[in-house]
Amino acid sequence: MKKREQKPRMRVSFDLDEVLFVSPKTHKTEPEPPFPINRFFKERLRLGTPELINRLQALGYEVWVYTSSFRTEKYINWLFRFYGIRFDGIVNGARHAREVQRDNKIILPQKLPNRYRISLHVDDETVICSLGPQYGFRTYQLDAQDDEWVQKIIDYADKIRRIEFPDQA
Repeated sequence: MKKREQKPRMRVSFDLDEVLFVSPKTHKTEPEPPFPINRFFKERLRLGTPELINRLQALGYEVWVYTSSFRTEKYINWLFRFYGIRFDGIVNGARHAREVQRDNKIILPQKLPNRYRISLHVDDETVICSLGPQYGFRTYQLDAQDDEWVQKIIDYADKIRRIEFPDQA
């Protein structure tokens, strides 16, 4: 029996701080996890995060976290599980240092999504988003409160997928 060849799926990644993790003082947020879990997981998710990630995955995208923070993969996975989210991949500061920066003498940007075949990276930092054209990756800059952010990211991801994966569009 021949092994069925799977088509590569487009990957979308999200930064954590100020993108998925936001302050309730400046952004609308998801309800916090119940007590006592909320004492361990103090971060608050931007309102719409579970809907967005689950919709992207249902539409056939792989969804990753790419953060410069040193939160462990285990911590990130456990926190998001309370919201019904499972990521397809996680790159934290430690993994980036080990796999991307390694022993390069030139200091590379703190995120290089294309090294992980990520087609679209969502970040709040202008410097990361401005480095995309130079280093060959696409970004969507998100920082301020935006009630339409879920649909805007889905639409932008769809636009990128039509360019990079025309047979899947």
